[in-house]
Amino acid sequence: MVIITRREFGLMALASLAWRRAHAQTVAGVRLGVQTYSFRDLPRTPGGDATAAMIAAMKACGITECELWAPQIEPVQQGGRGRTPEEVQKAREELRAWRVKTPLDHFRNIRQAFAMDGLSIYAYNYSPNDGFSDEEIDRGFEIARALGAEIITASTNLVTAKRMAPFMERHKMVVAVHNHSNVKDPNEFATPASFAAAMALSKYFKINLDIGHFTAANFDPVAYLREHHASVTNLHIKDRKRDQGDNTPWGMGDTPIREVMALVKREKWPIRAYVEYEYRGESGAVDEVKECWAYMTRALA
Repeated sequence: MVIITRREFGLMALASLAWRRAHAQTVAGVRLGVQTYSFRDLPRTPGGDATAAMIAAMKACGITECELWAPQIEPVQQGGRGRTPEEVQKAREELRAWRVKTPLDHFRNIRQAFAMDGLSIYAYNYSPNDGFSDEEIDRGFEIARALGAEIITASTNLVTAKRMAPFMERHKMVVAVHNHSNVKDPNEFATPASFAAAMALSKYFKINLDIGHFTAANFDPVAYLREHHASVTNLHIKDRKRDQGDNTPWGMGDTPIREVMALVKREKWPIRAYVEYEYRGESGAVDEVKECWAYMTRALA
């Protein structure tokens, strides 16, 4: 009987992951995946994180690549309601310490858990804000590499992006800024001008274009992609109404999902398209993501 050590098993799993990345999940030449925020309501391991739940959900959906939402592997943060300012501050400091001090092997083990089931983490969705220390910002890049992520995606703001720029240069890692639809705040990423402001800070700033939020802000994702596709790493696919409208089941809003998918397919751009389930469906997250995935793949037919 051949005995395989834990280290050898881990190396075999990573080799399997490398093979799968080379033969990644594509439909009509378009690389597909899921933002794990889609599974935000799934239960965690008691006293632990949502790694097991995310892996099980991806396998149930038949999806092999993801953008990992940071809160799903961080300690649970209880809401501030009913807590004193001192309690809120204490919880914030505990999370800061966890991010900075948790051994990187912890995150390598998460990577290995995904790899053992043939799953890969393309991006780590880590979103610094004004309250992040420089240590926390810096550690995000180390965590992303330990997870095997190629890039970081970030729901951040322009002021914090300026702080991130030197860390990106040092780590030589892309940060793709994620947009929402708040066009009234010039510090928020929501407009083409705000994207341009980020990319002027560093060659490592790129764009994680959420086509639903972009539509809700009354911009045209098809026109934007035609002009700026070289700066877009990945898309969040969702459906929203224009004029700051609600998230809707796919096909019931104003977002040109089919047109976007057809454009990426036709032009053969190396832009990933990820399901982000955000509307409140009647079924559980896994079933709703399956429906979204089917819609996305039909758009590529």
